[in-house]
Order: sequence, then structure tokens, then C-alpha cells
Amino acid sequence: GALIVLSKGNLPKQVLQSGVQLDAEISTQLIEGVFFPKAPLHDGAMIIGNKVIKAAGCILPLSHNMNVPKSFGLRHRAALGVSERLDVQAIIVSEETGKISYAENGTIIHDISTKELESILSKTKA
Repeated sequence: GALIVLSKGNLPKQVLQSGVQLDAEISTQLIEGVFFPKAPLHDGAMIIGNKVIKAAGCILPLSHNMNVPKSFGLRHRAALGVSERLDVQAIIVSEETGKISYAENGTIIHDISTKELESILSKTKA
């Protein structure tokens, strides 16, 4: 599974400091390494901003929305929570199913294709 937050530089410092600061170039290998099962930073969120991986293993605020489906786990609740509070985008990959979800403005789109995700992201510059 994975949880990636696309930030516009507006995340509180305590969110970034809750993980490990990386300030690394974005690469497939680094993203896969962070989210490899049992990797130390696997359970937290990766924060990307200004075309750099800022941090990984970050703890996000959870959504308290009672209408969130019970099938959603902590990754989905964290993506919703951070998108409810801040102007960010969140990409979630389910550990159990591999399905992709996208959250923005406290709304989540579940089970989207990679093409749909690319289309959404190309319309918004994070």
C-alpha cells in the first residue's frame, strides 16, 4: 500500500517532522523502496512538494467523517483527513487490493485507473 500527499508547501511543520526528512529527487525506485512491505517508512505518508520527495513515514490527521465506508482503512482516513484540513491532493494505493483512490477537498474517488489519476493530476498543478 501507499499514501502520497502532493503538497503546495502548506503542510504544518509537525506533519513533515513526524516522518523522516528526505529532500530527495522523485524516482520510481525510491517510492517503491519506501512503500515496500515491512520497510521502516512503509506505514506513513510520503510528502511530495516542489517536485521533491520532502519526507516519508509521516503521520497525518485522520478524518472524523462518519460517512466514510467501513471498508476504508487508516490510509484512506488519513488521506481524507489531510485533504479536509489543507489544500493538498492525496493518492492512496490499497495494500489489500492494489486499487487506487484519490482525495482532495475532503472528497475521495475510489477505485480509479492510472489513466484517470494521470488525467486528474494533469489538470491540477501540485
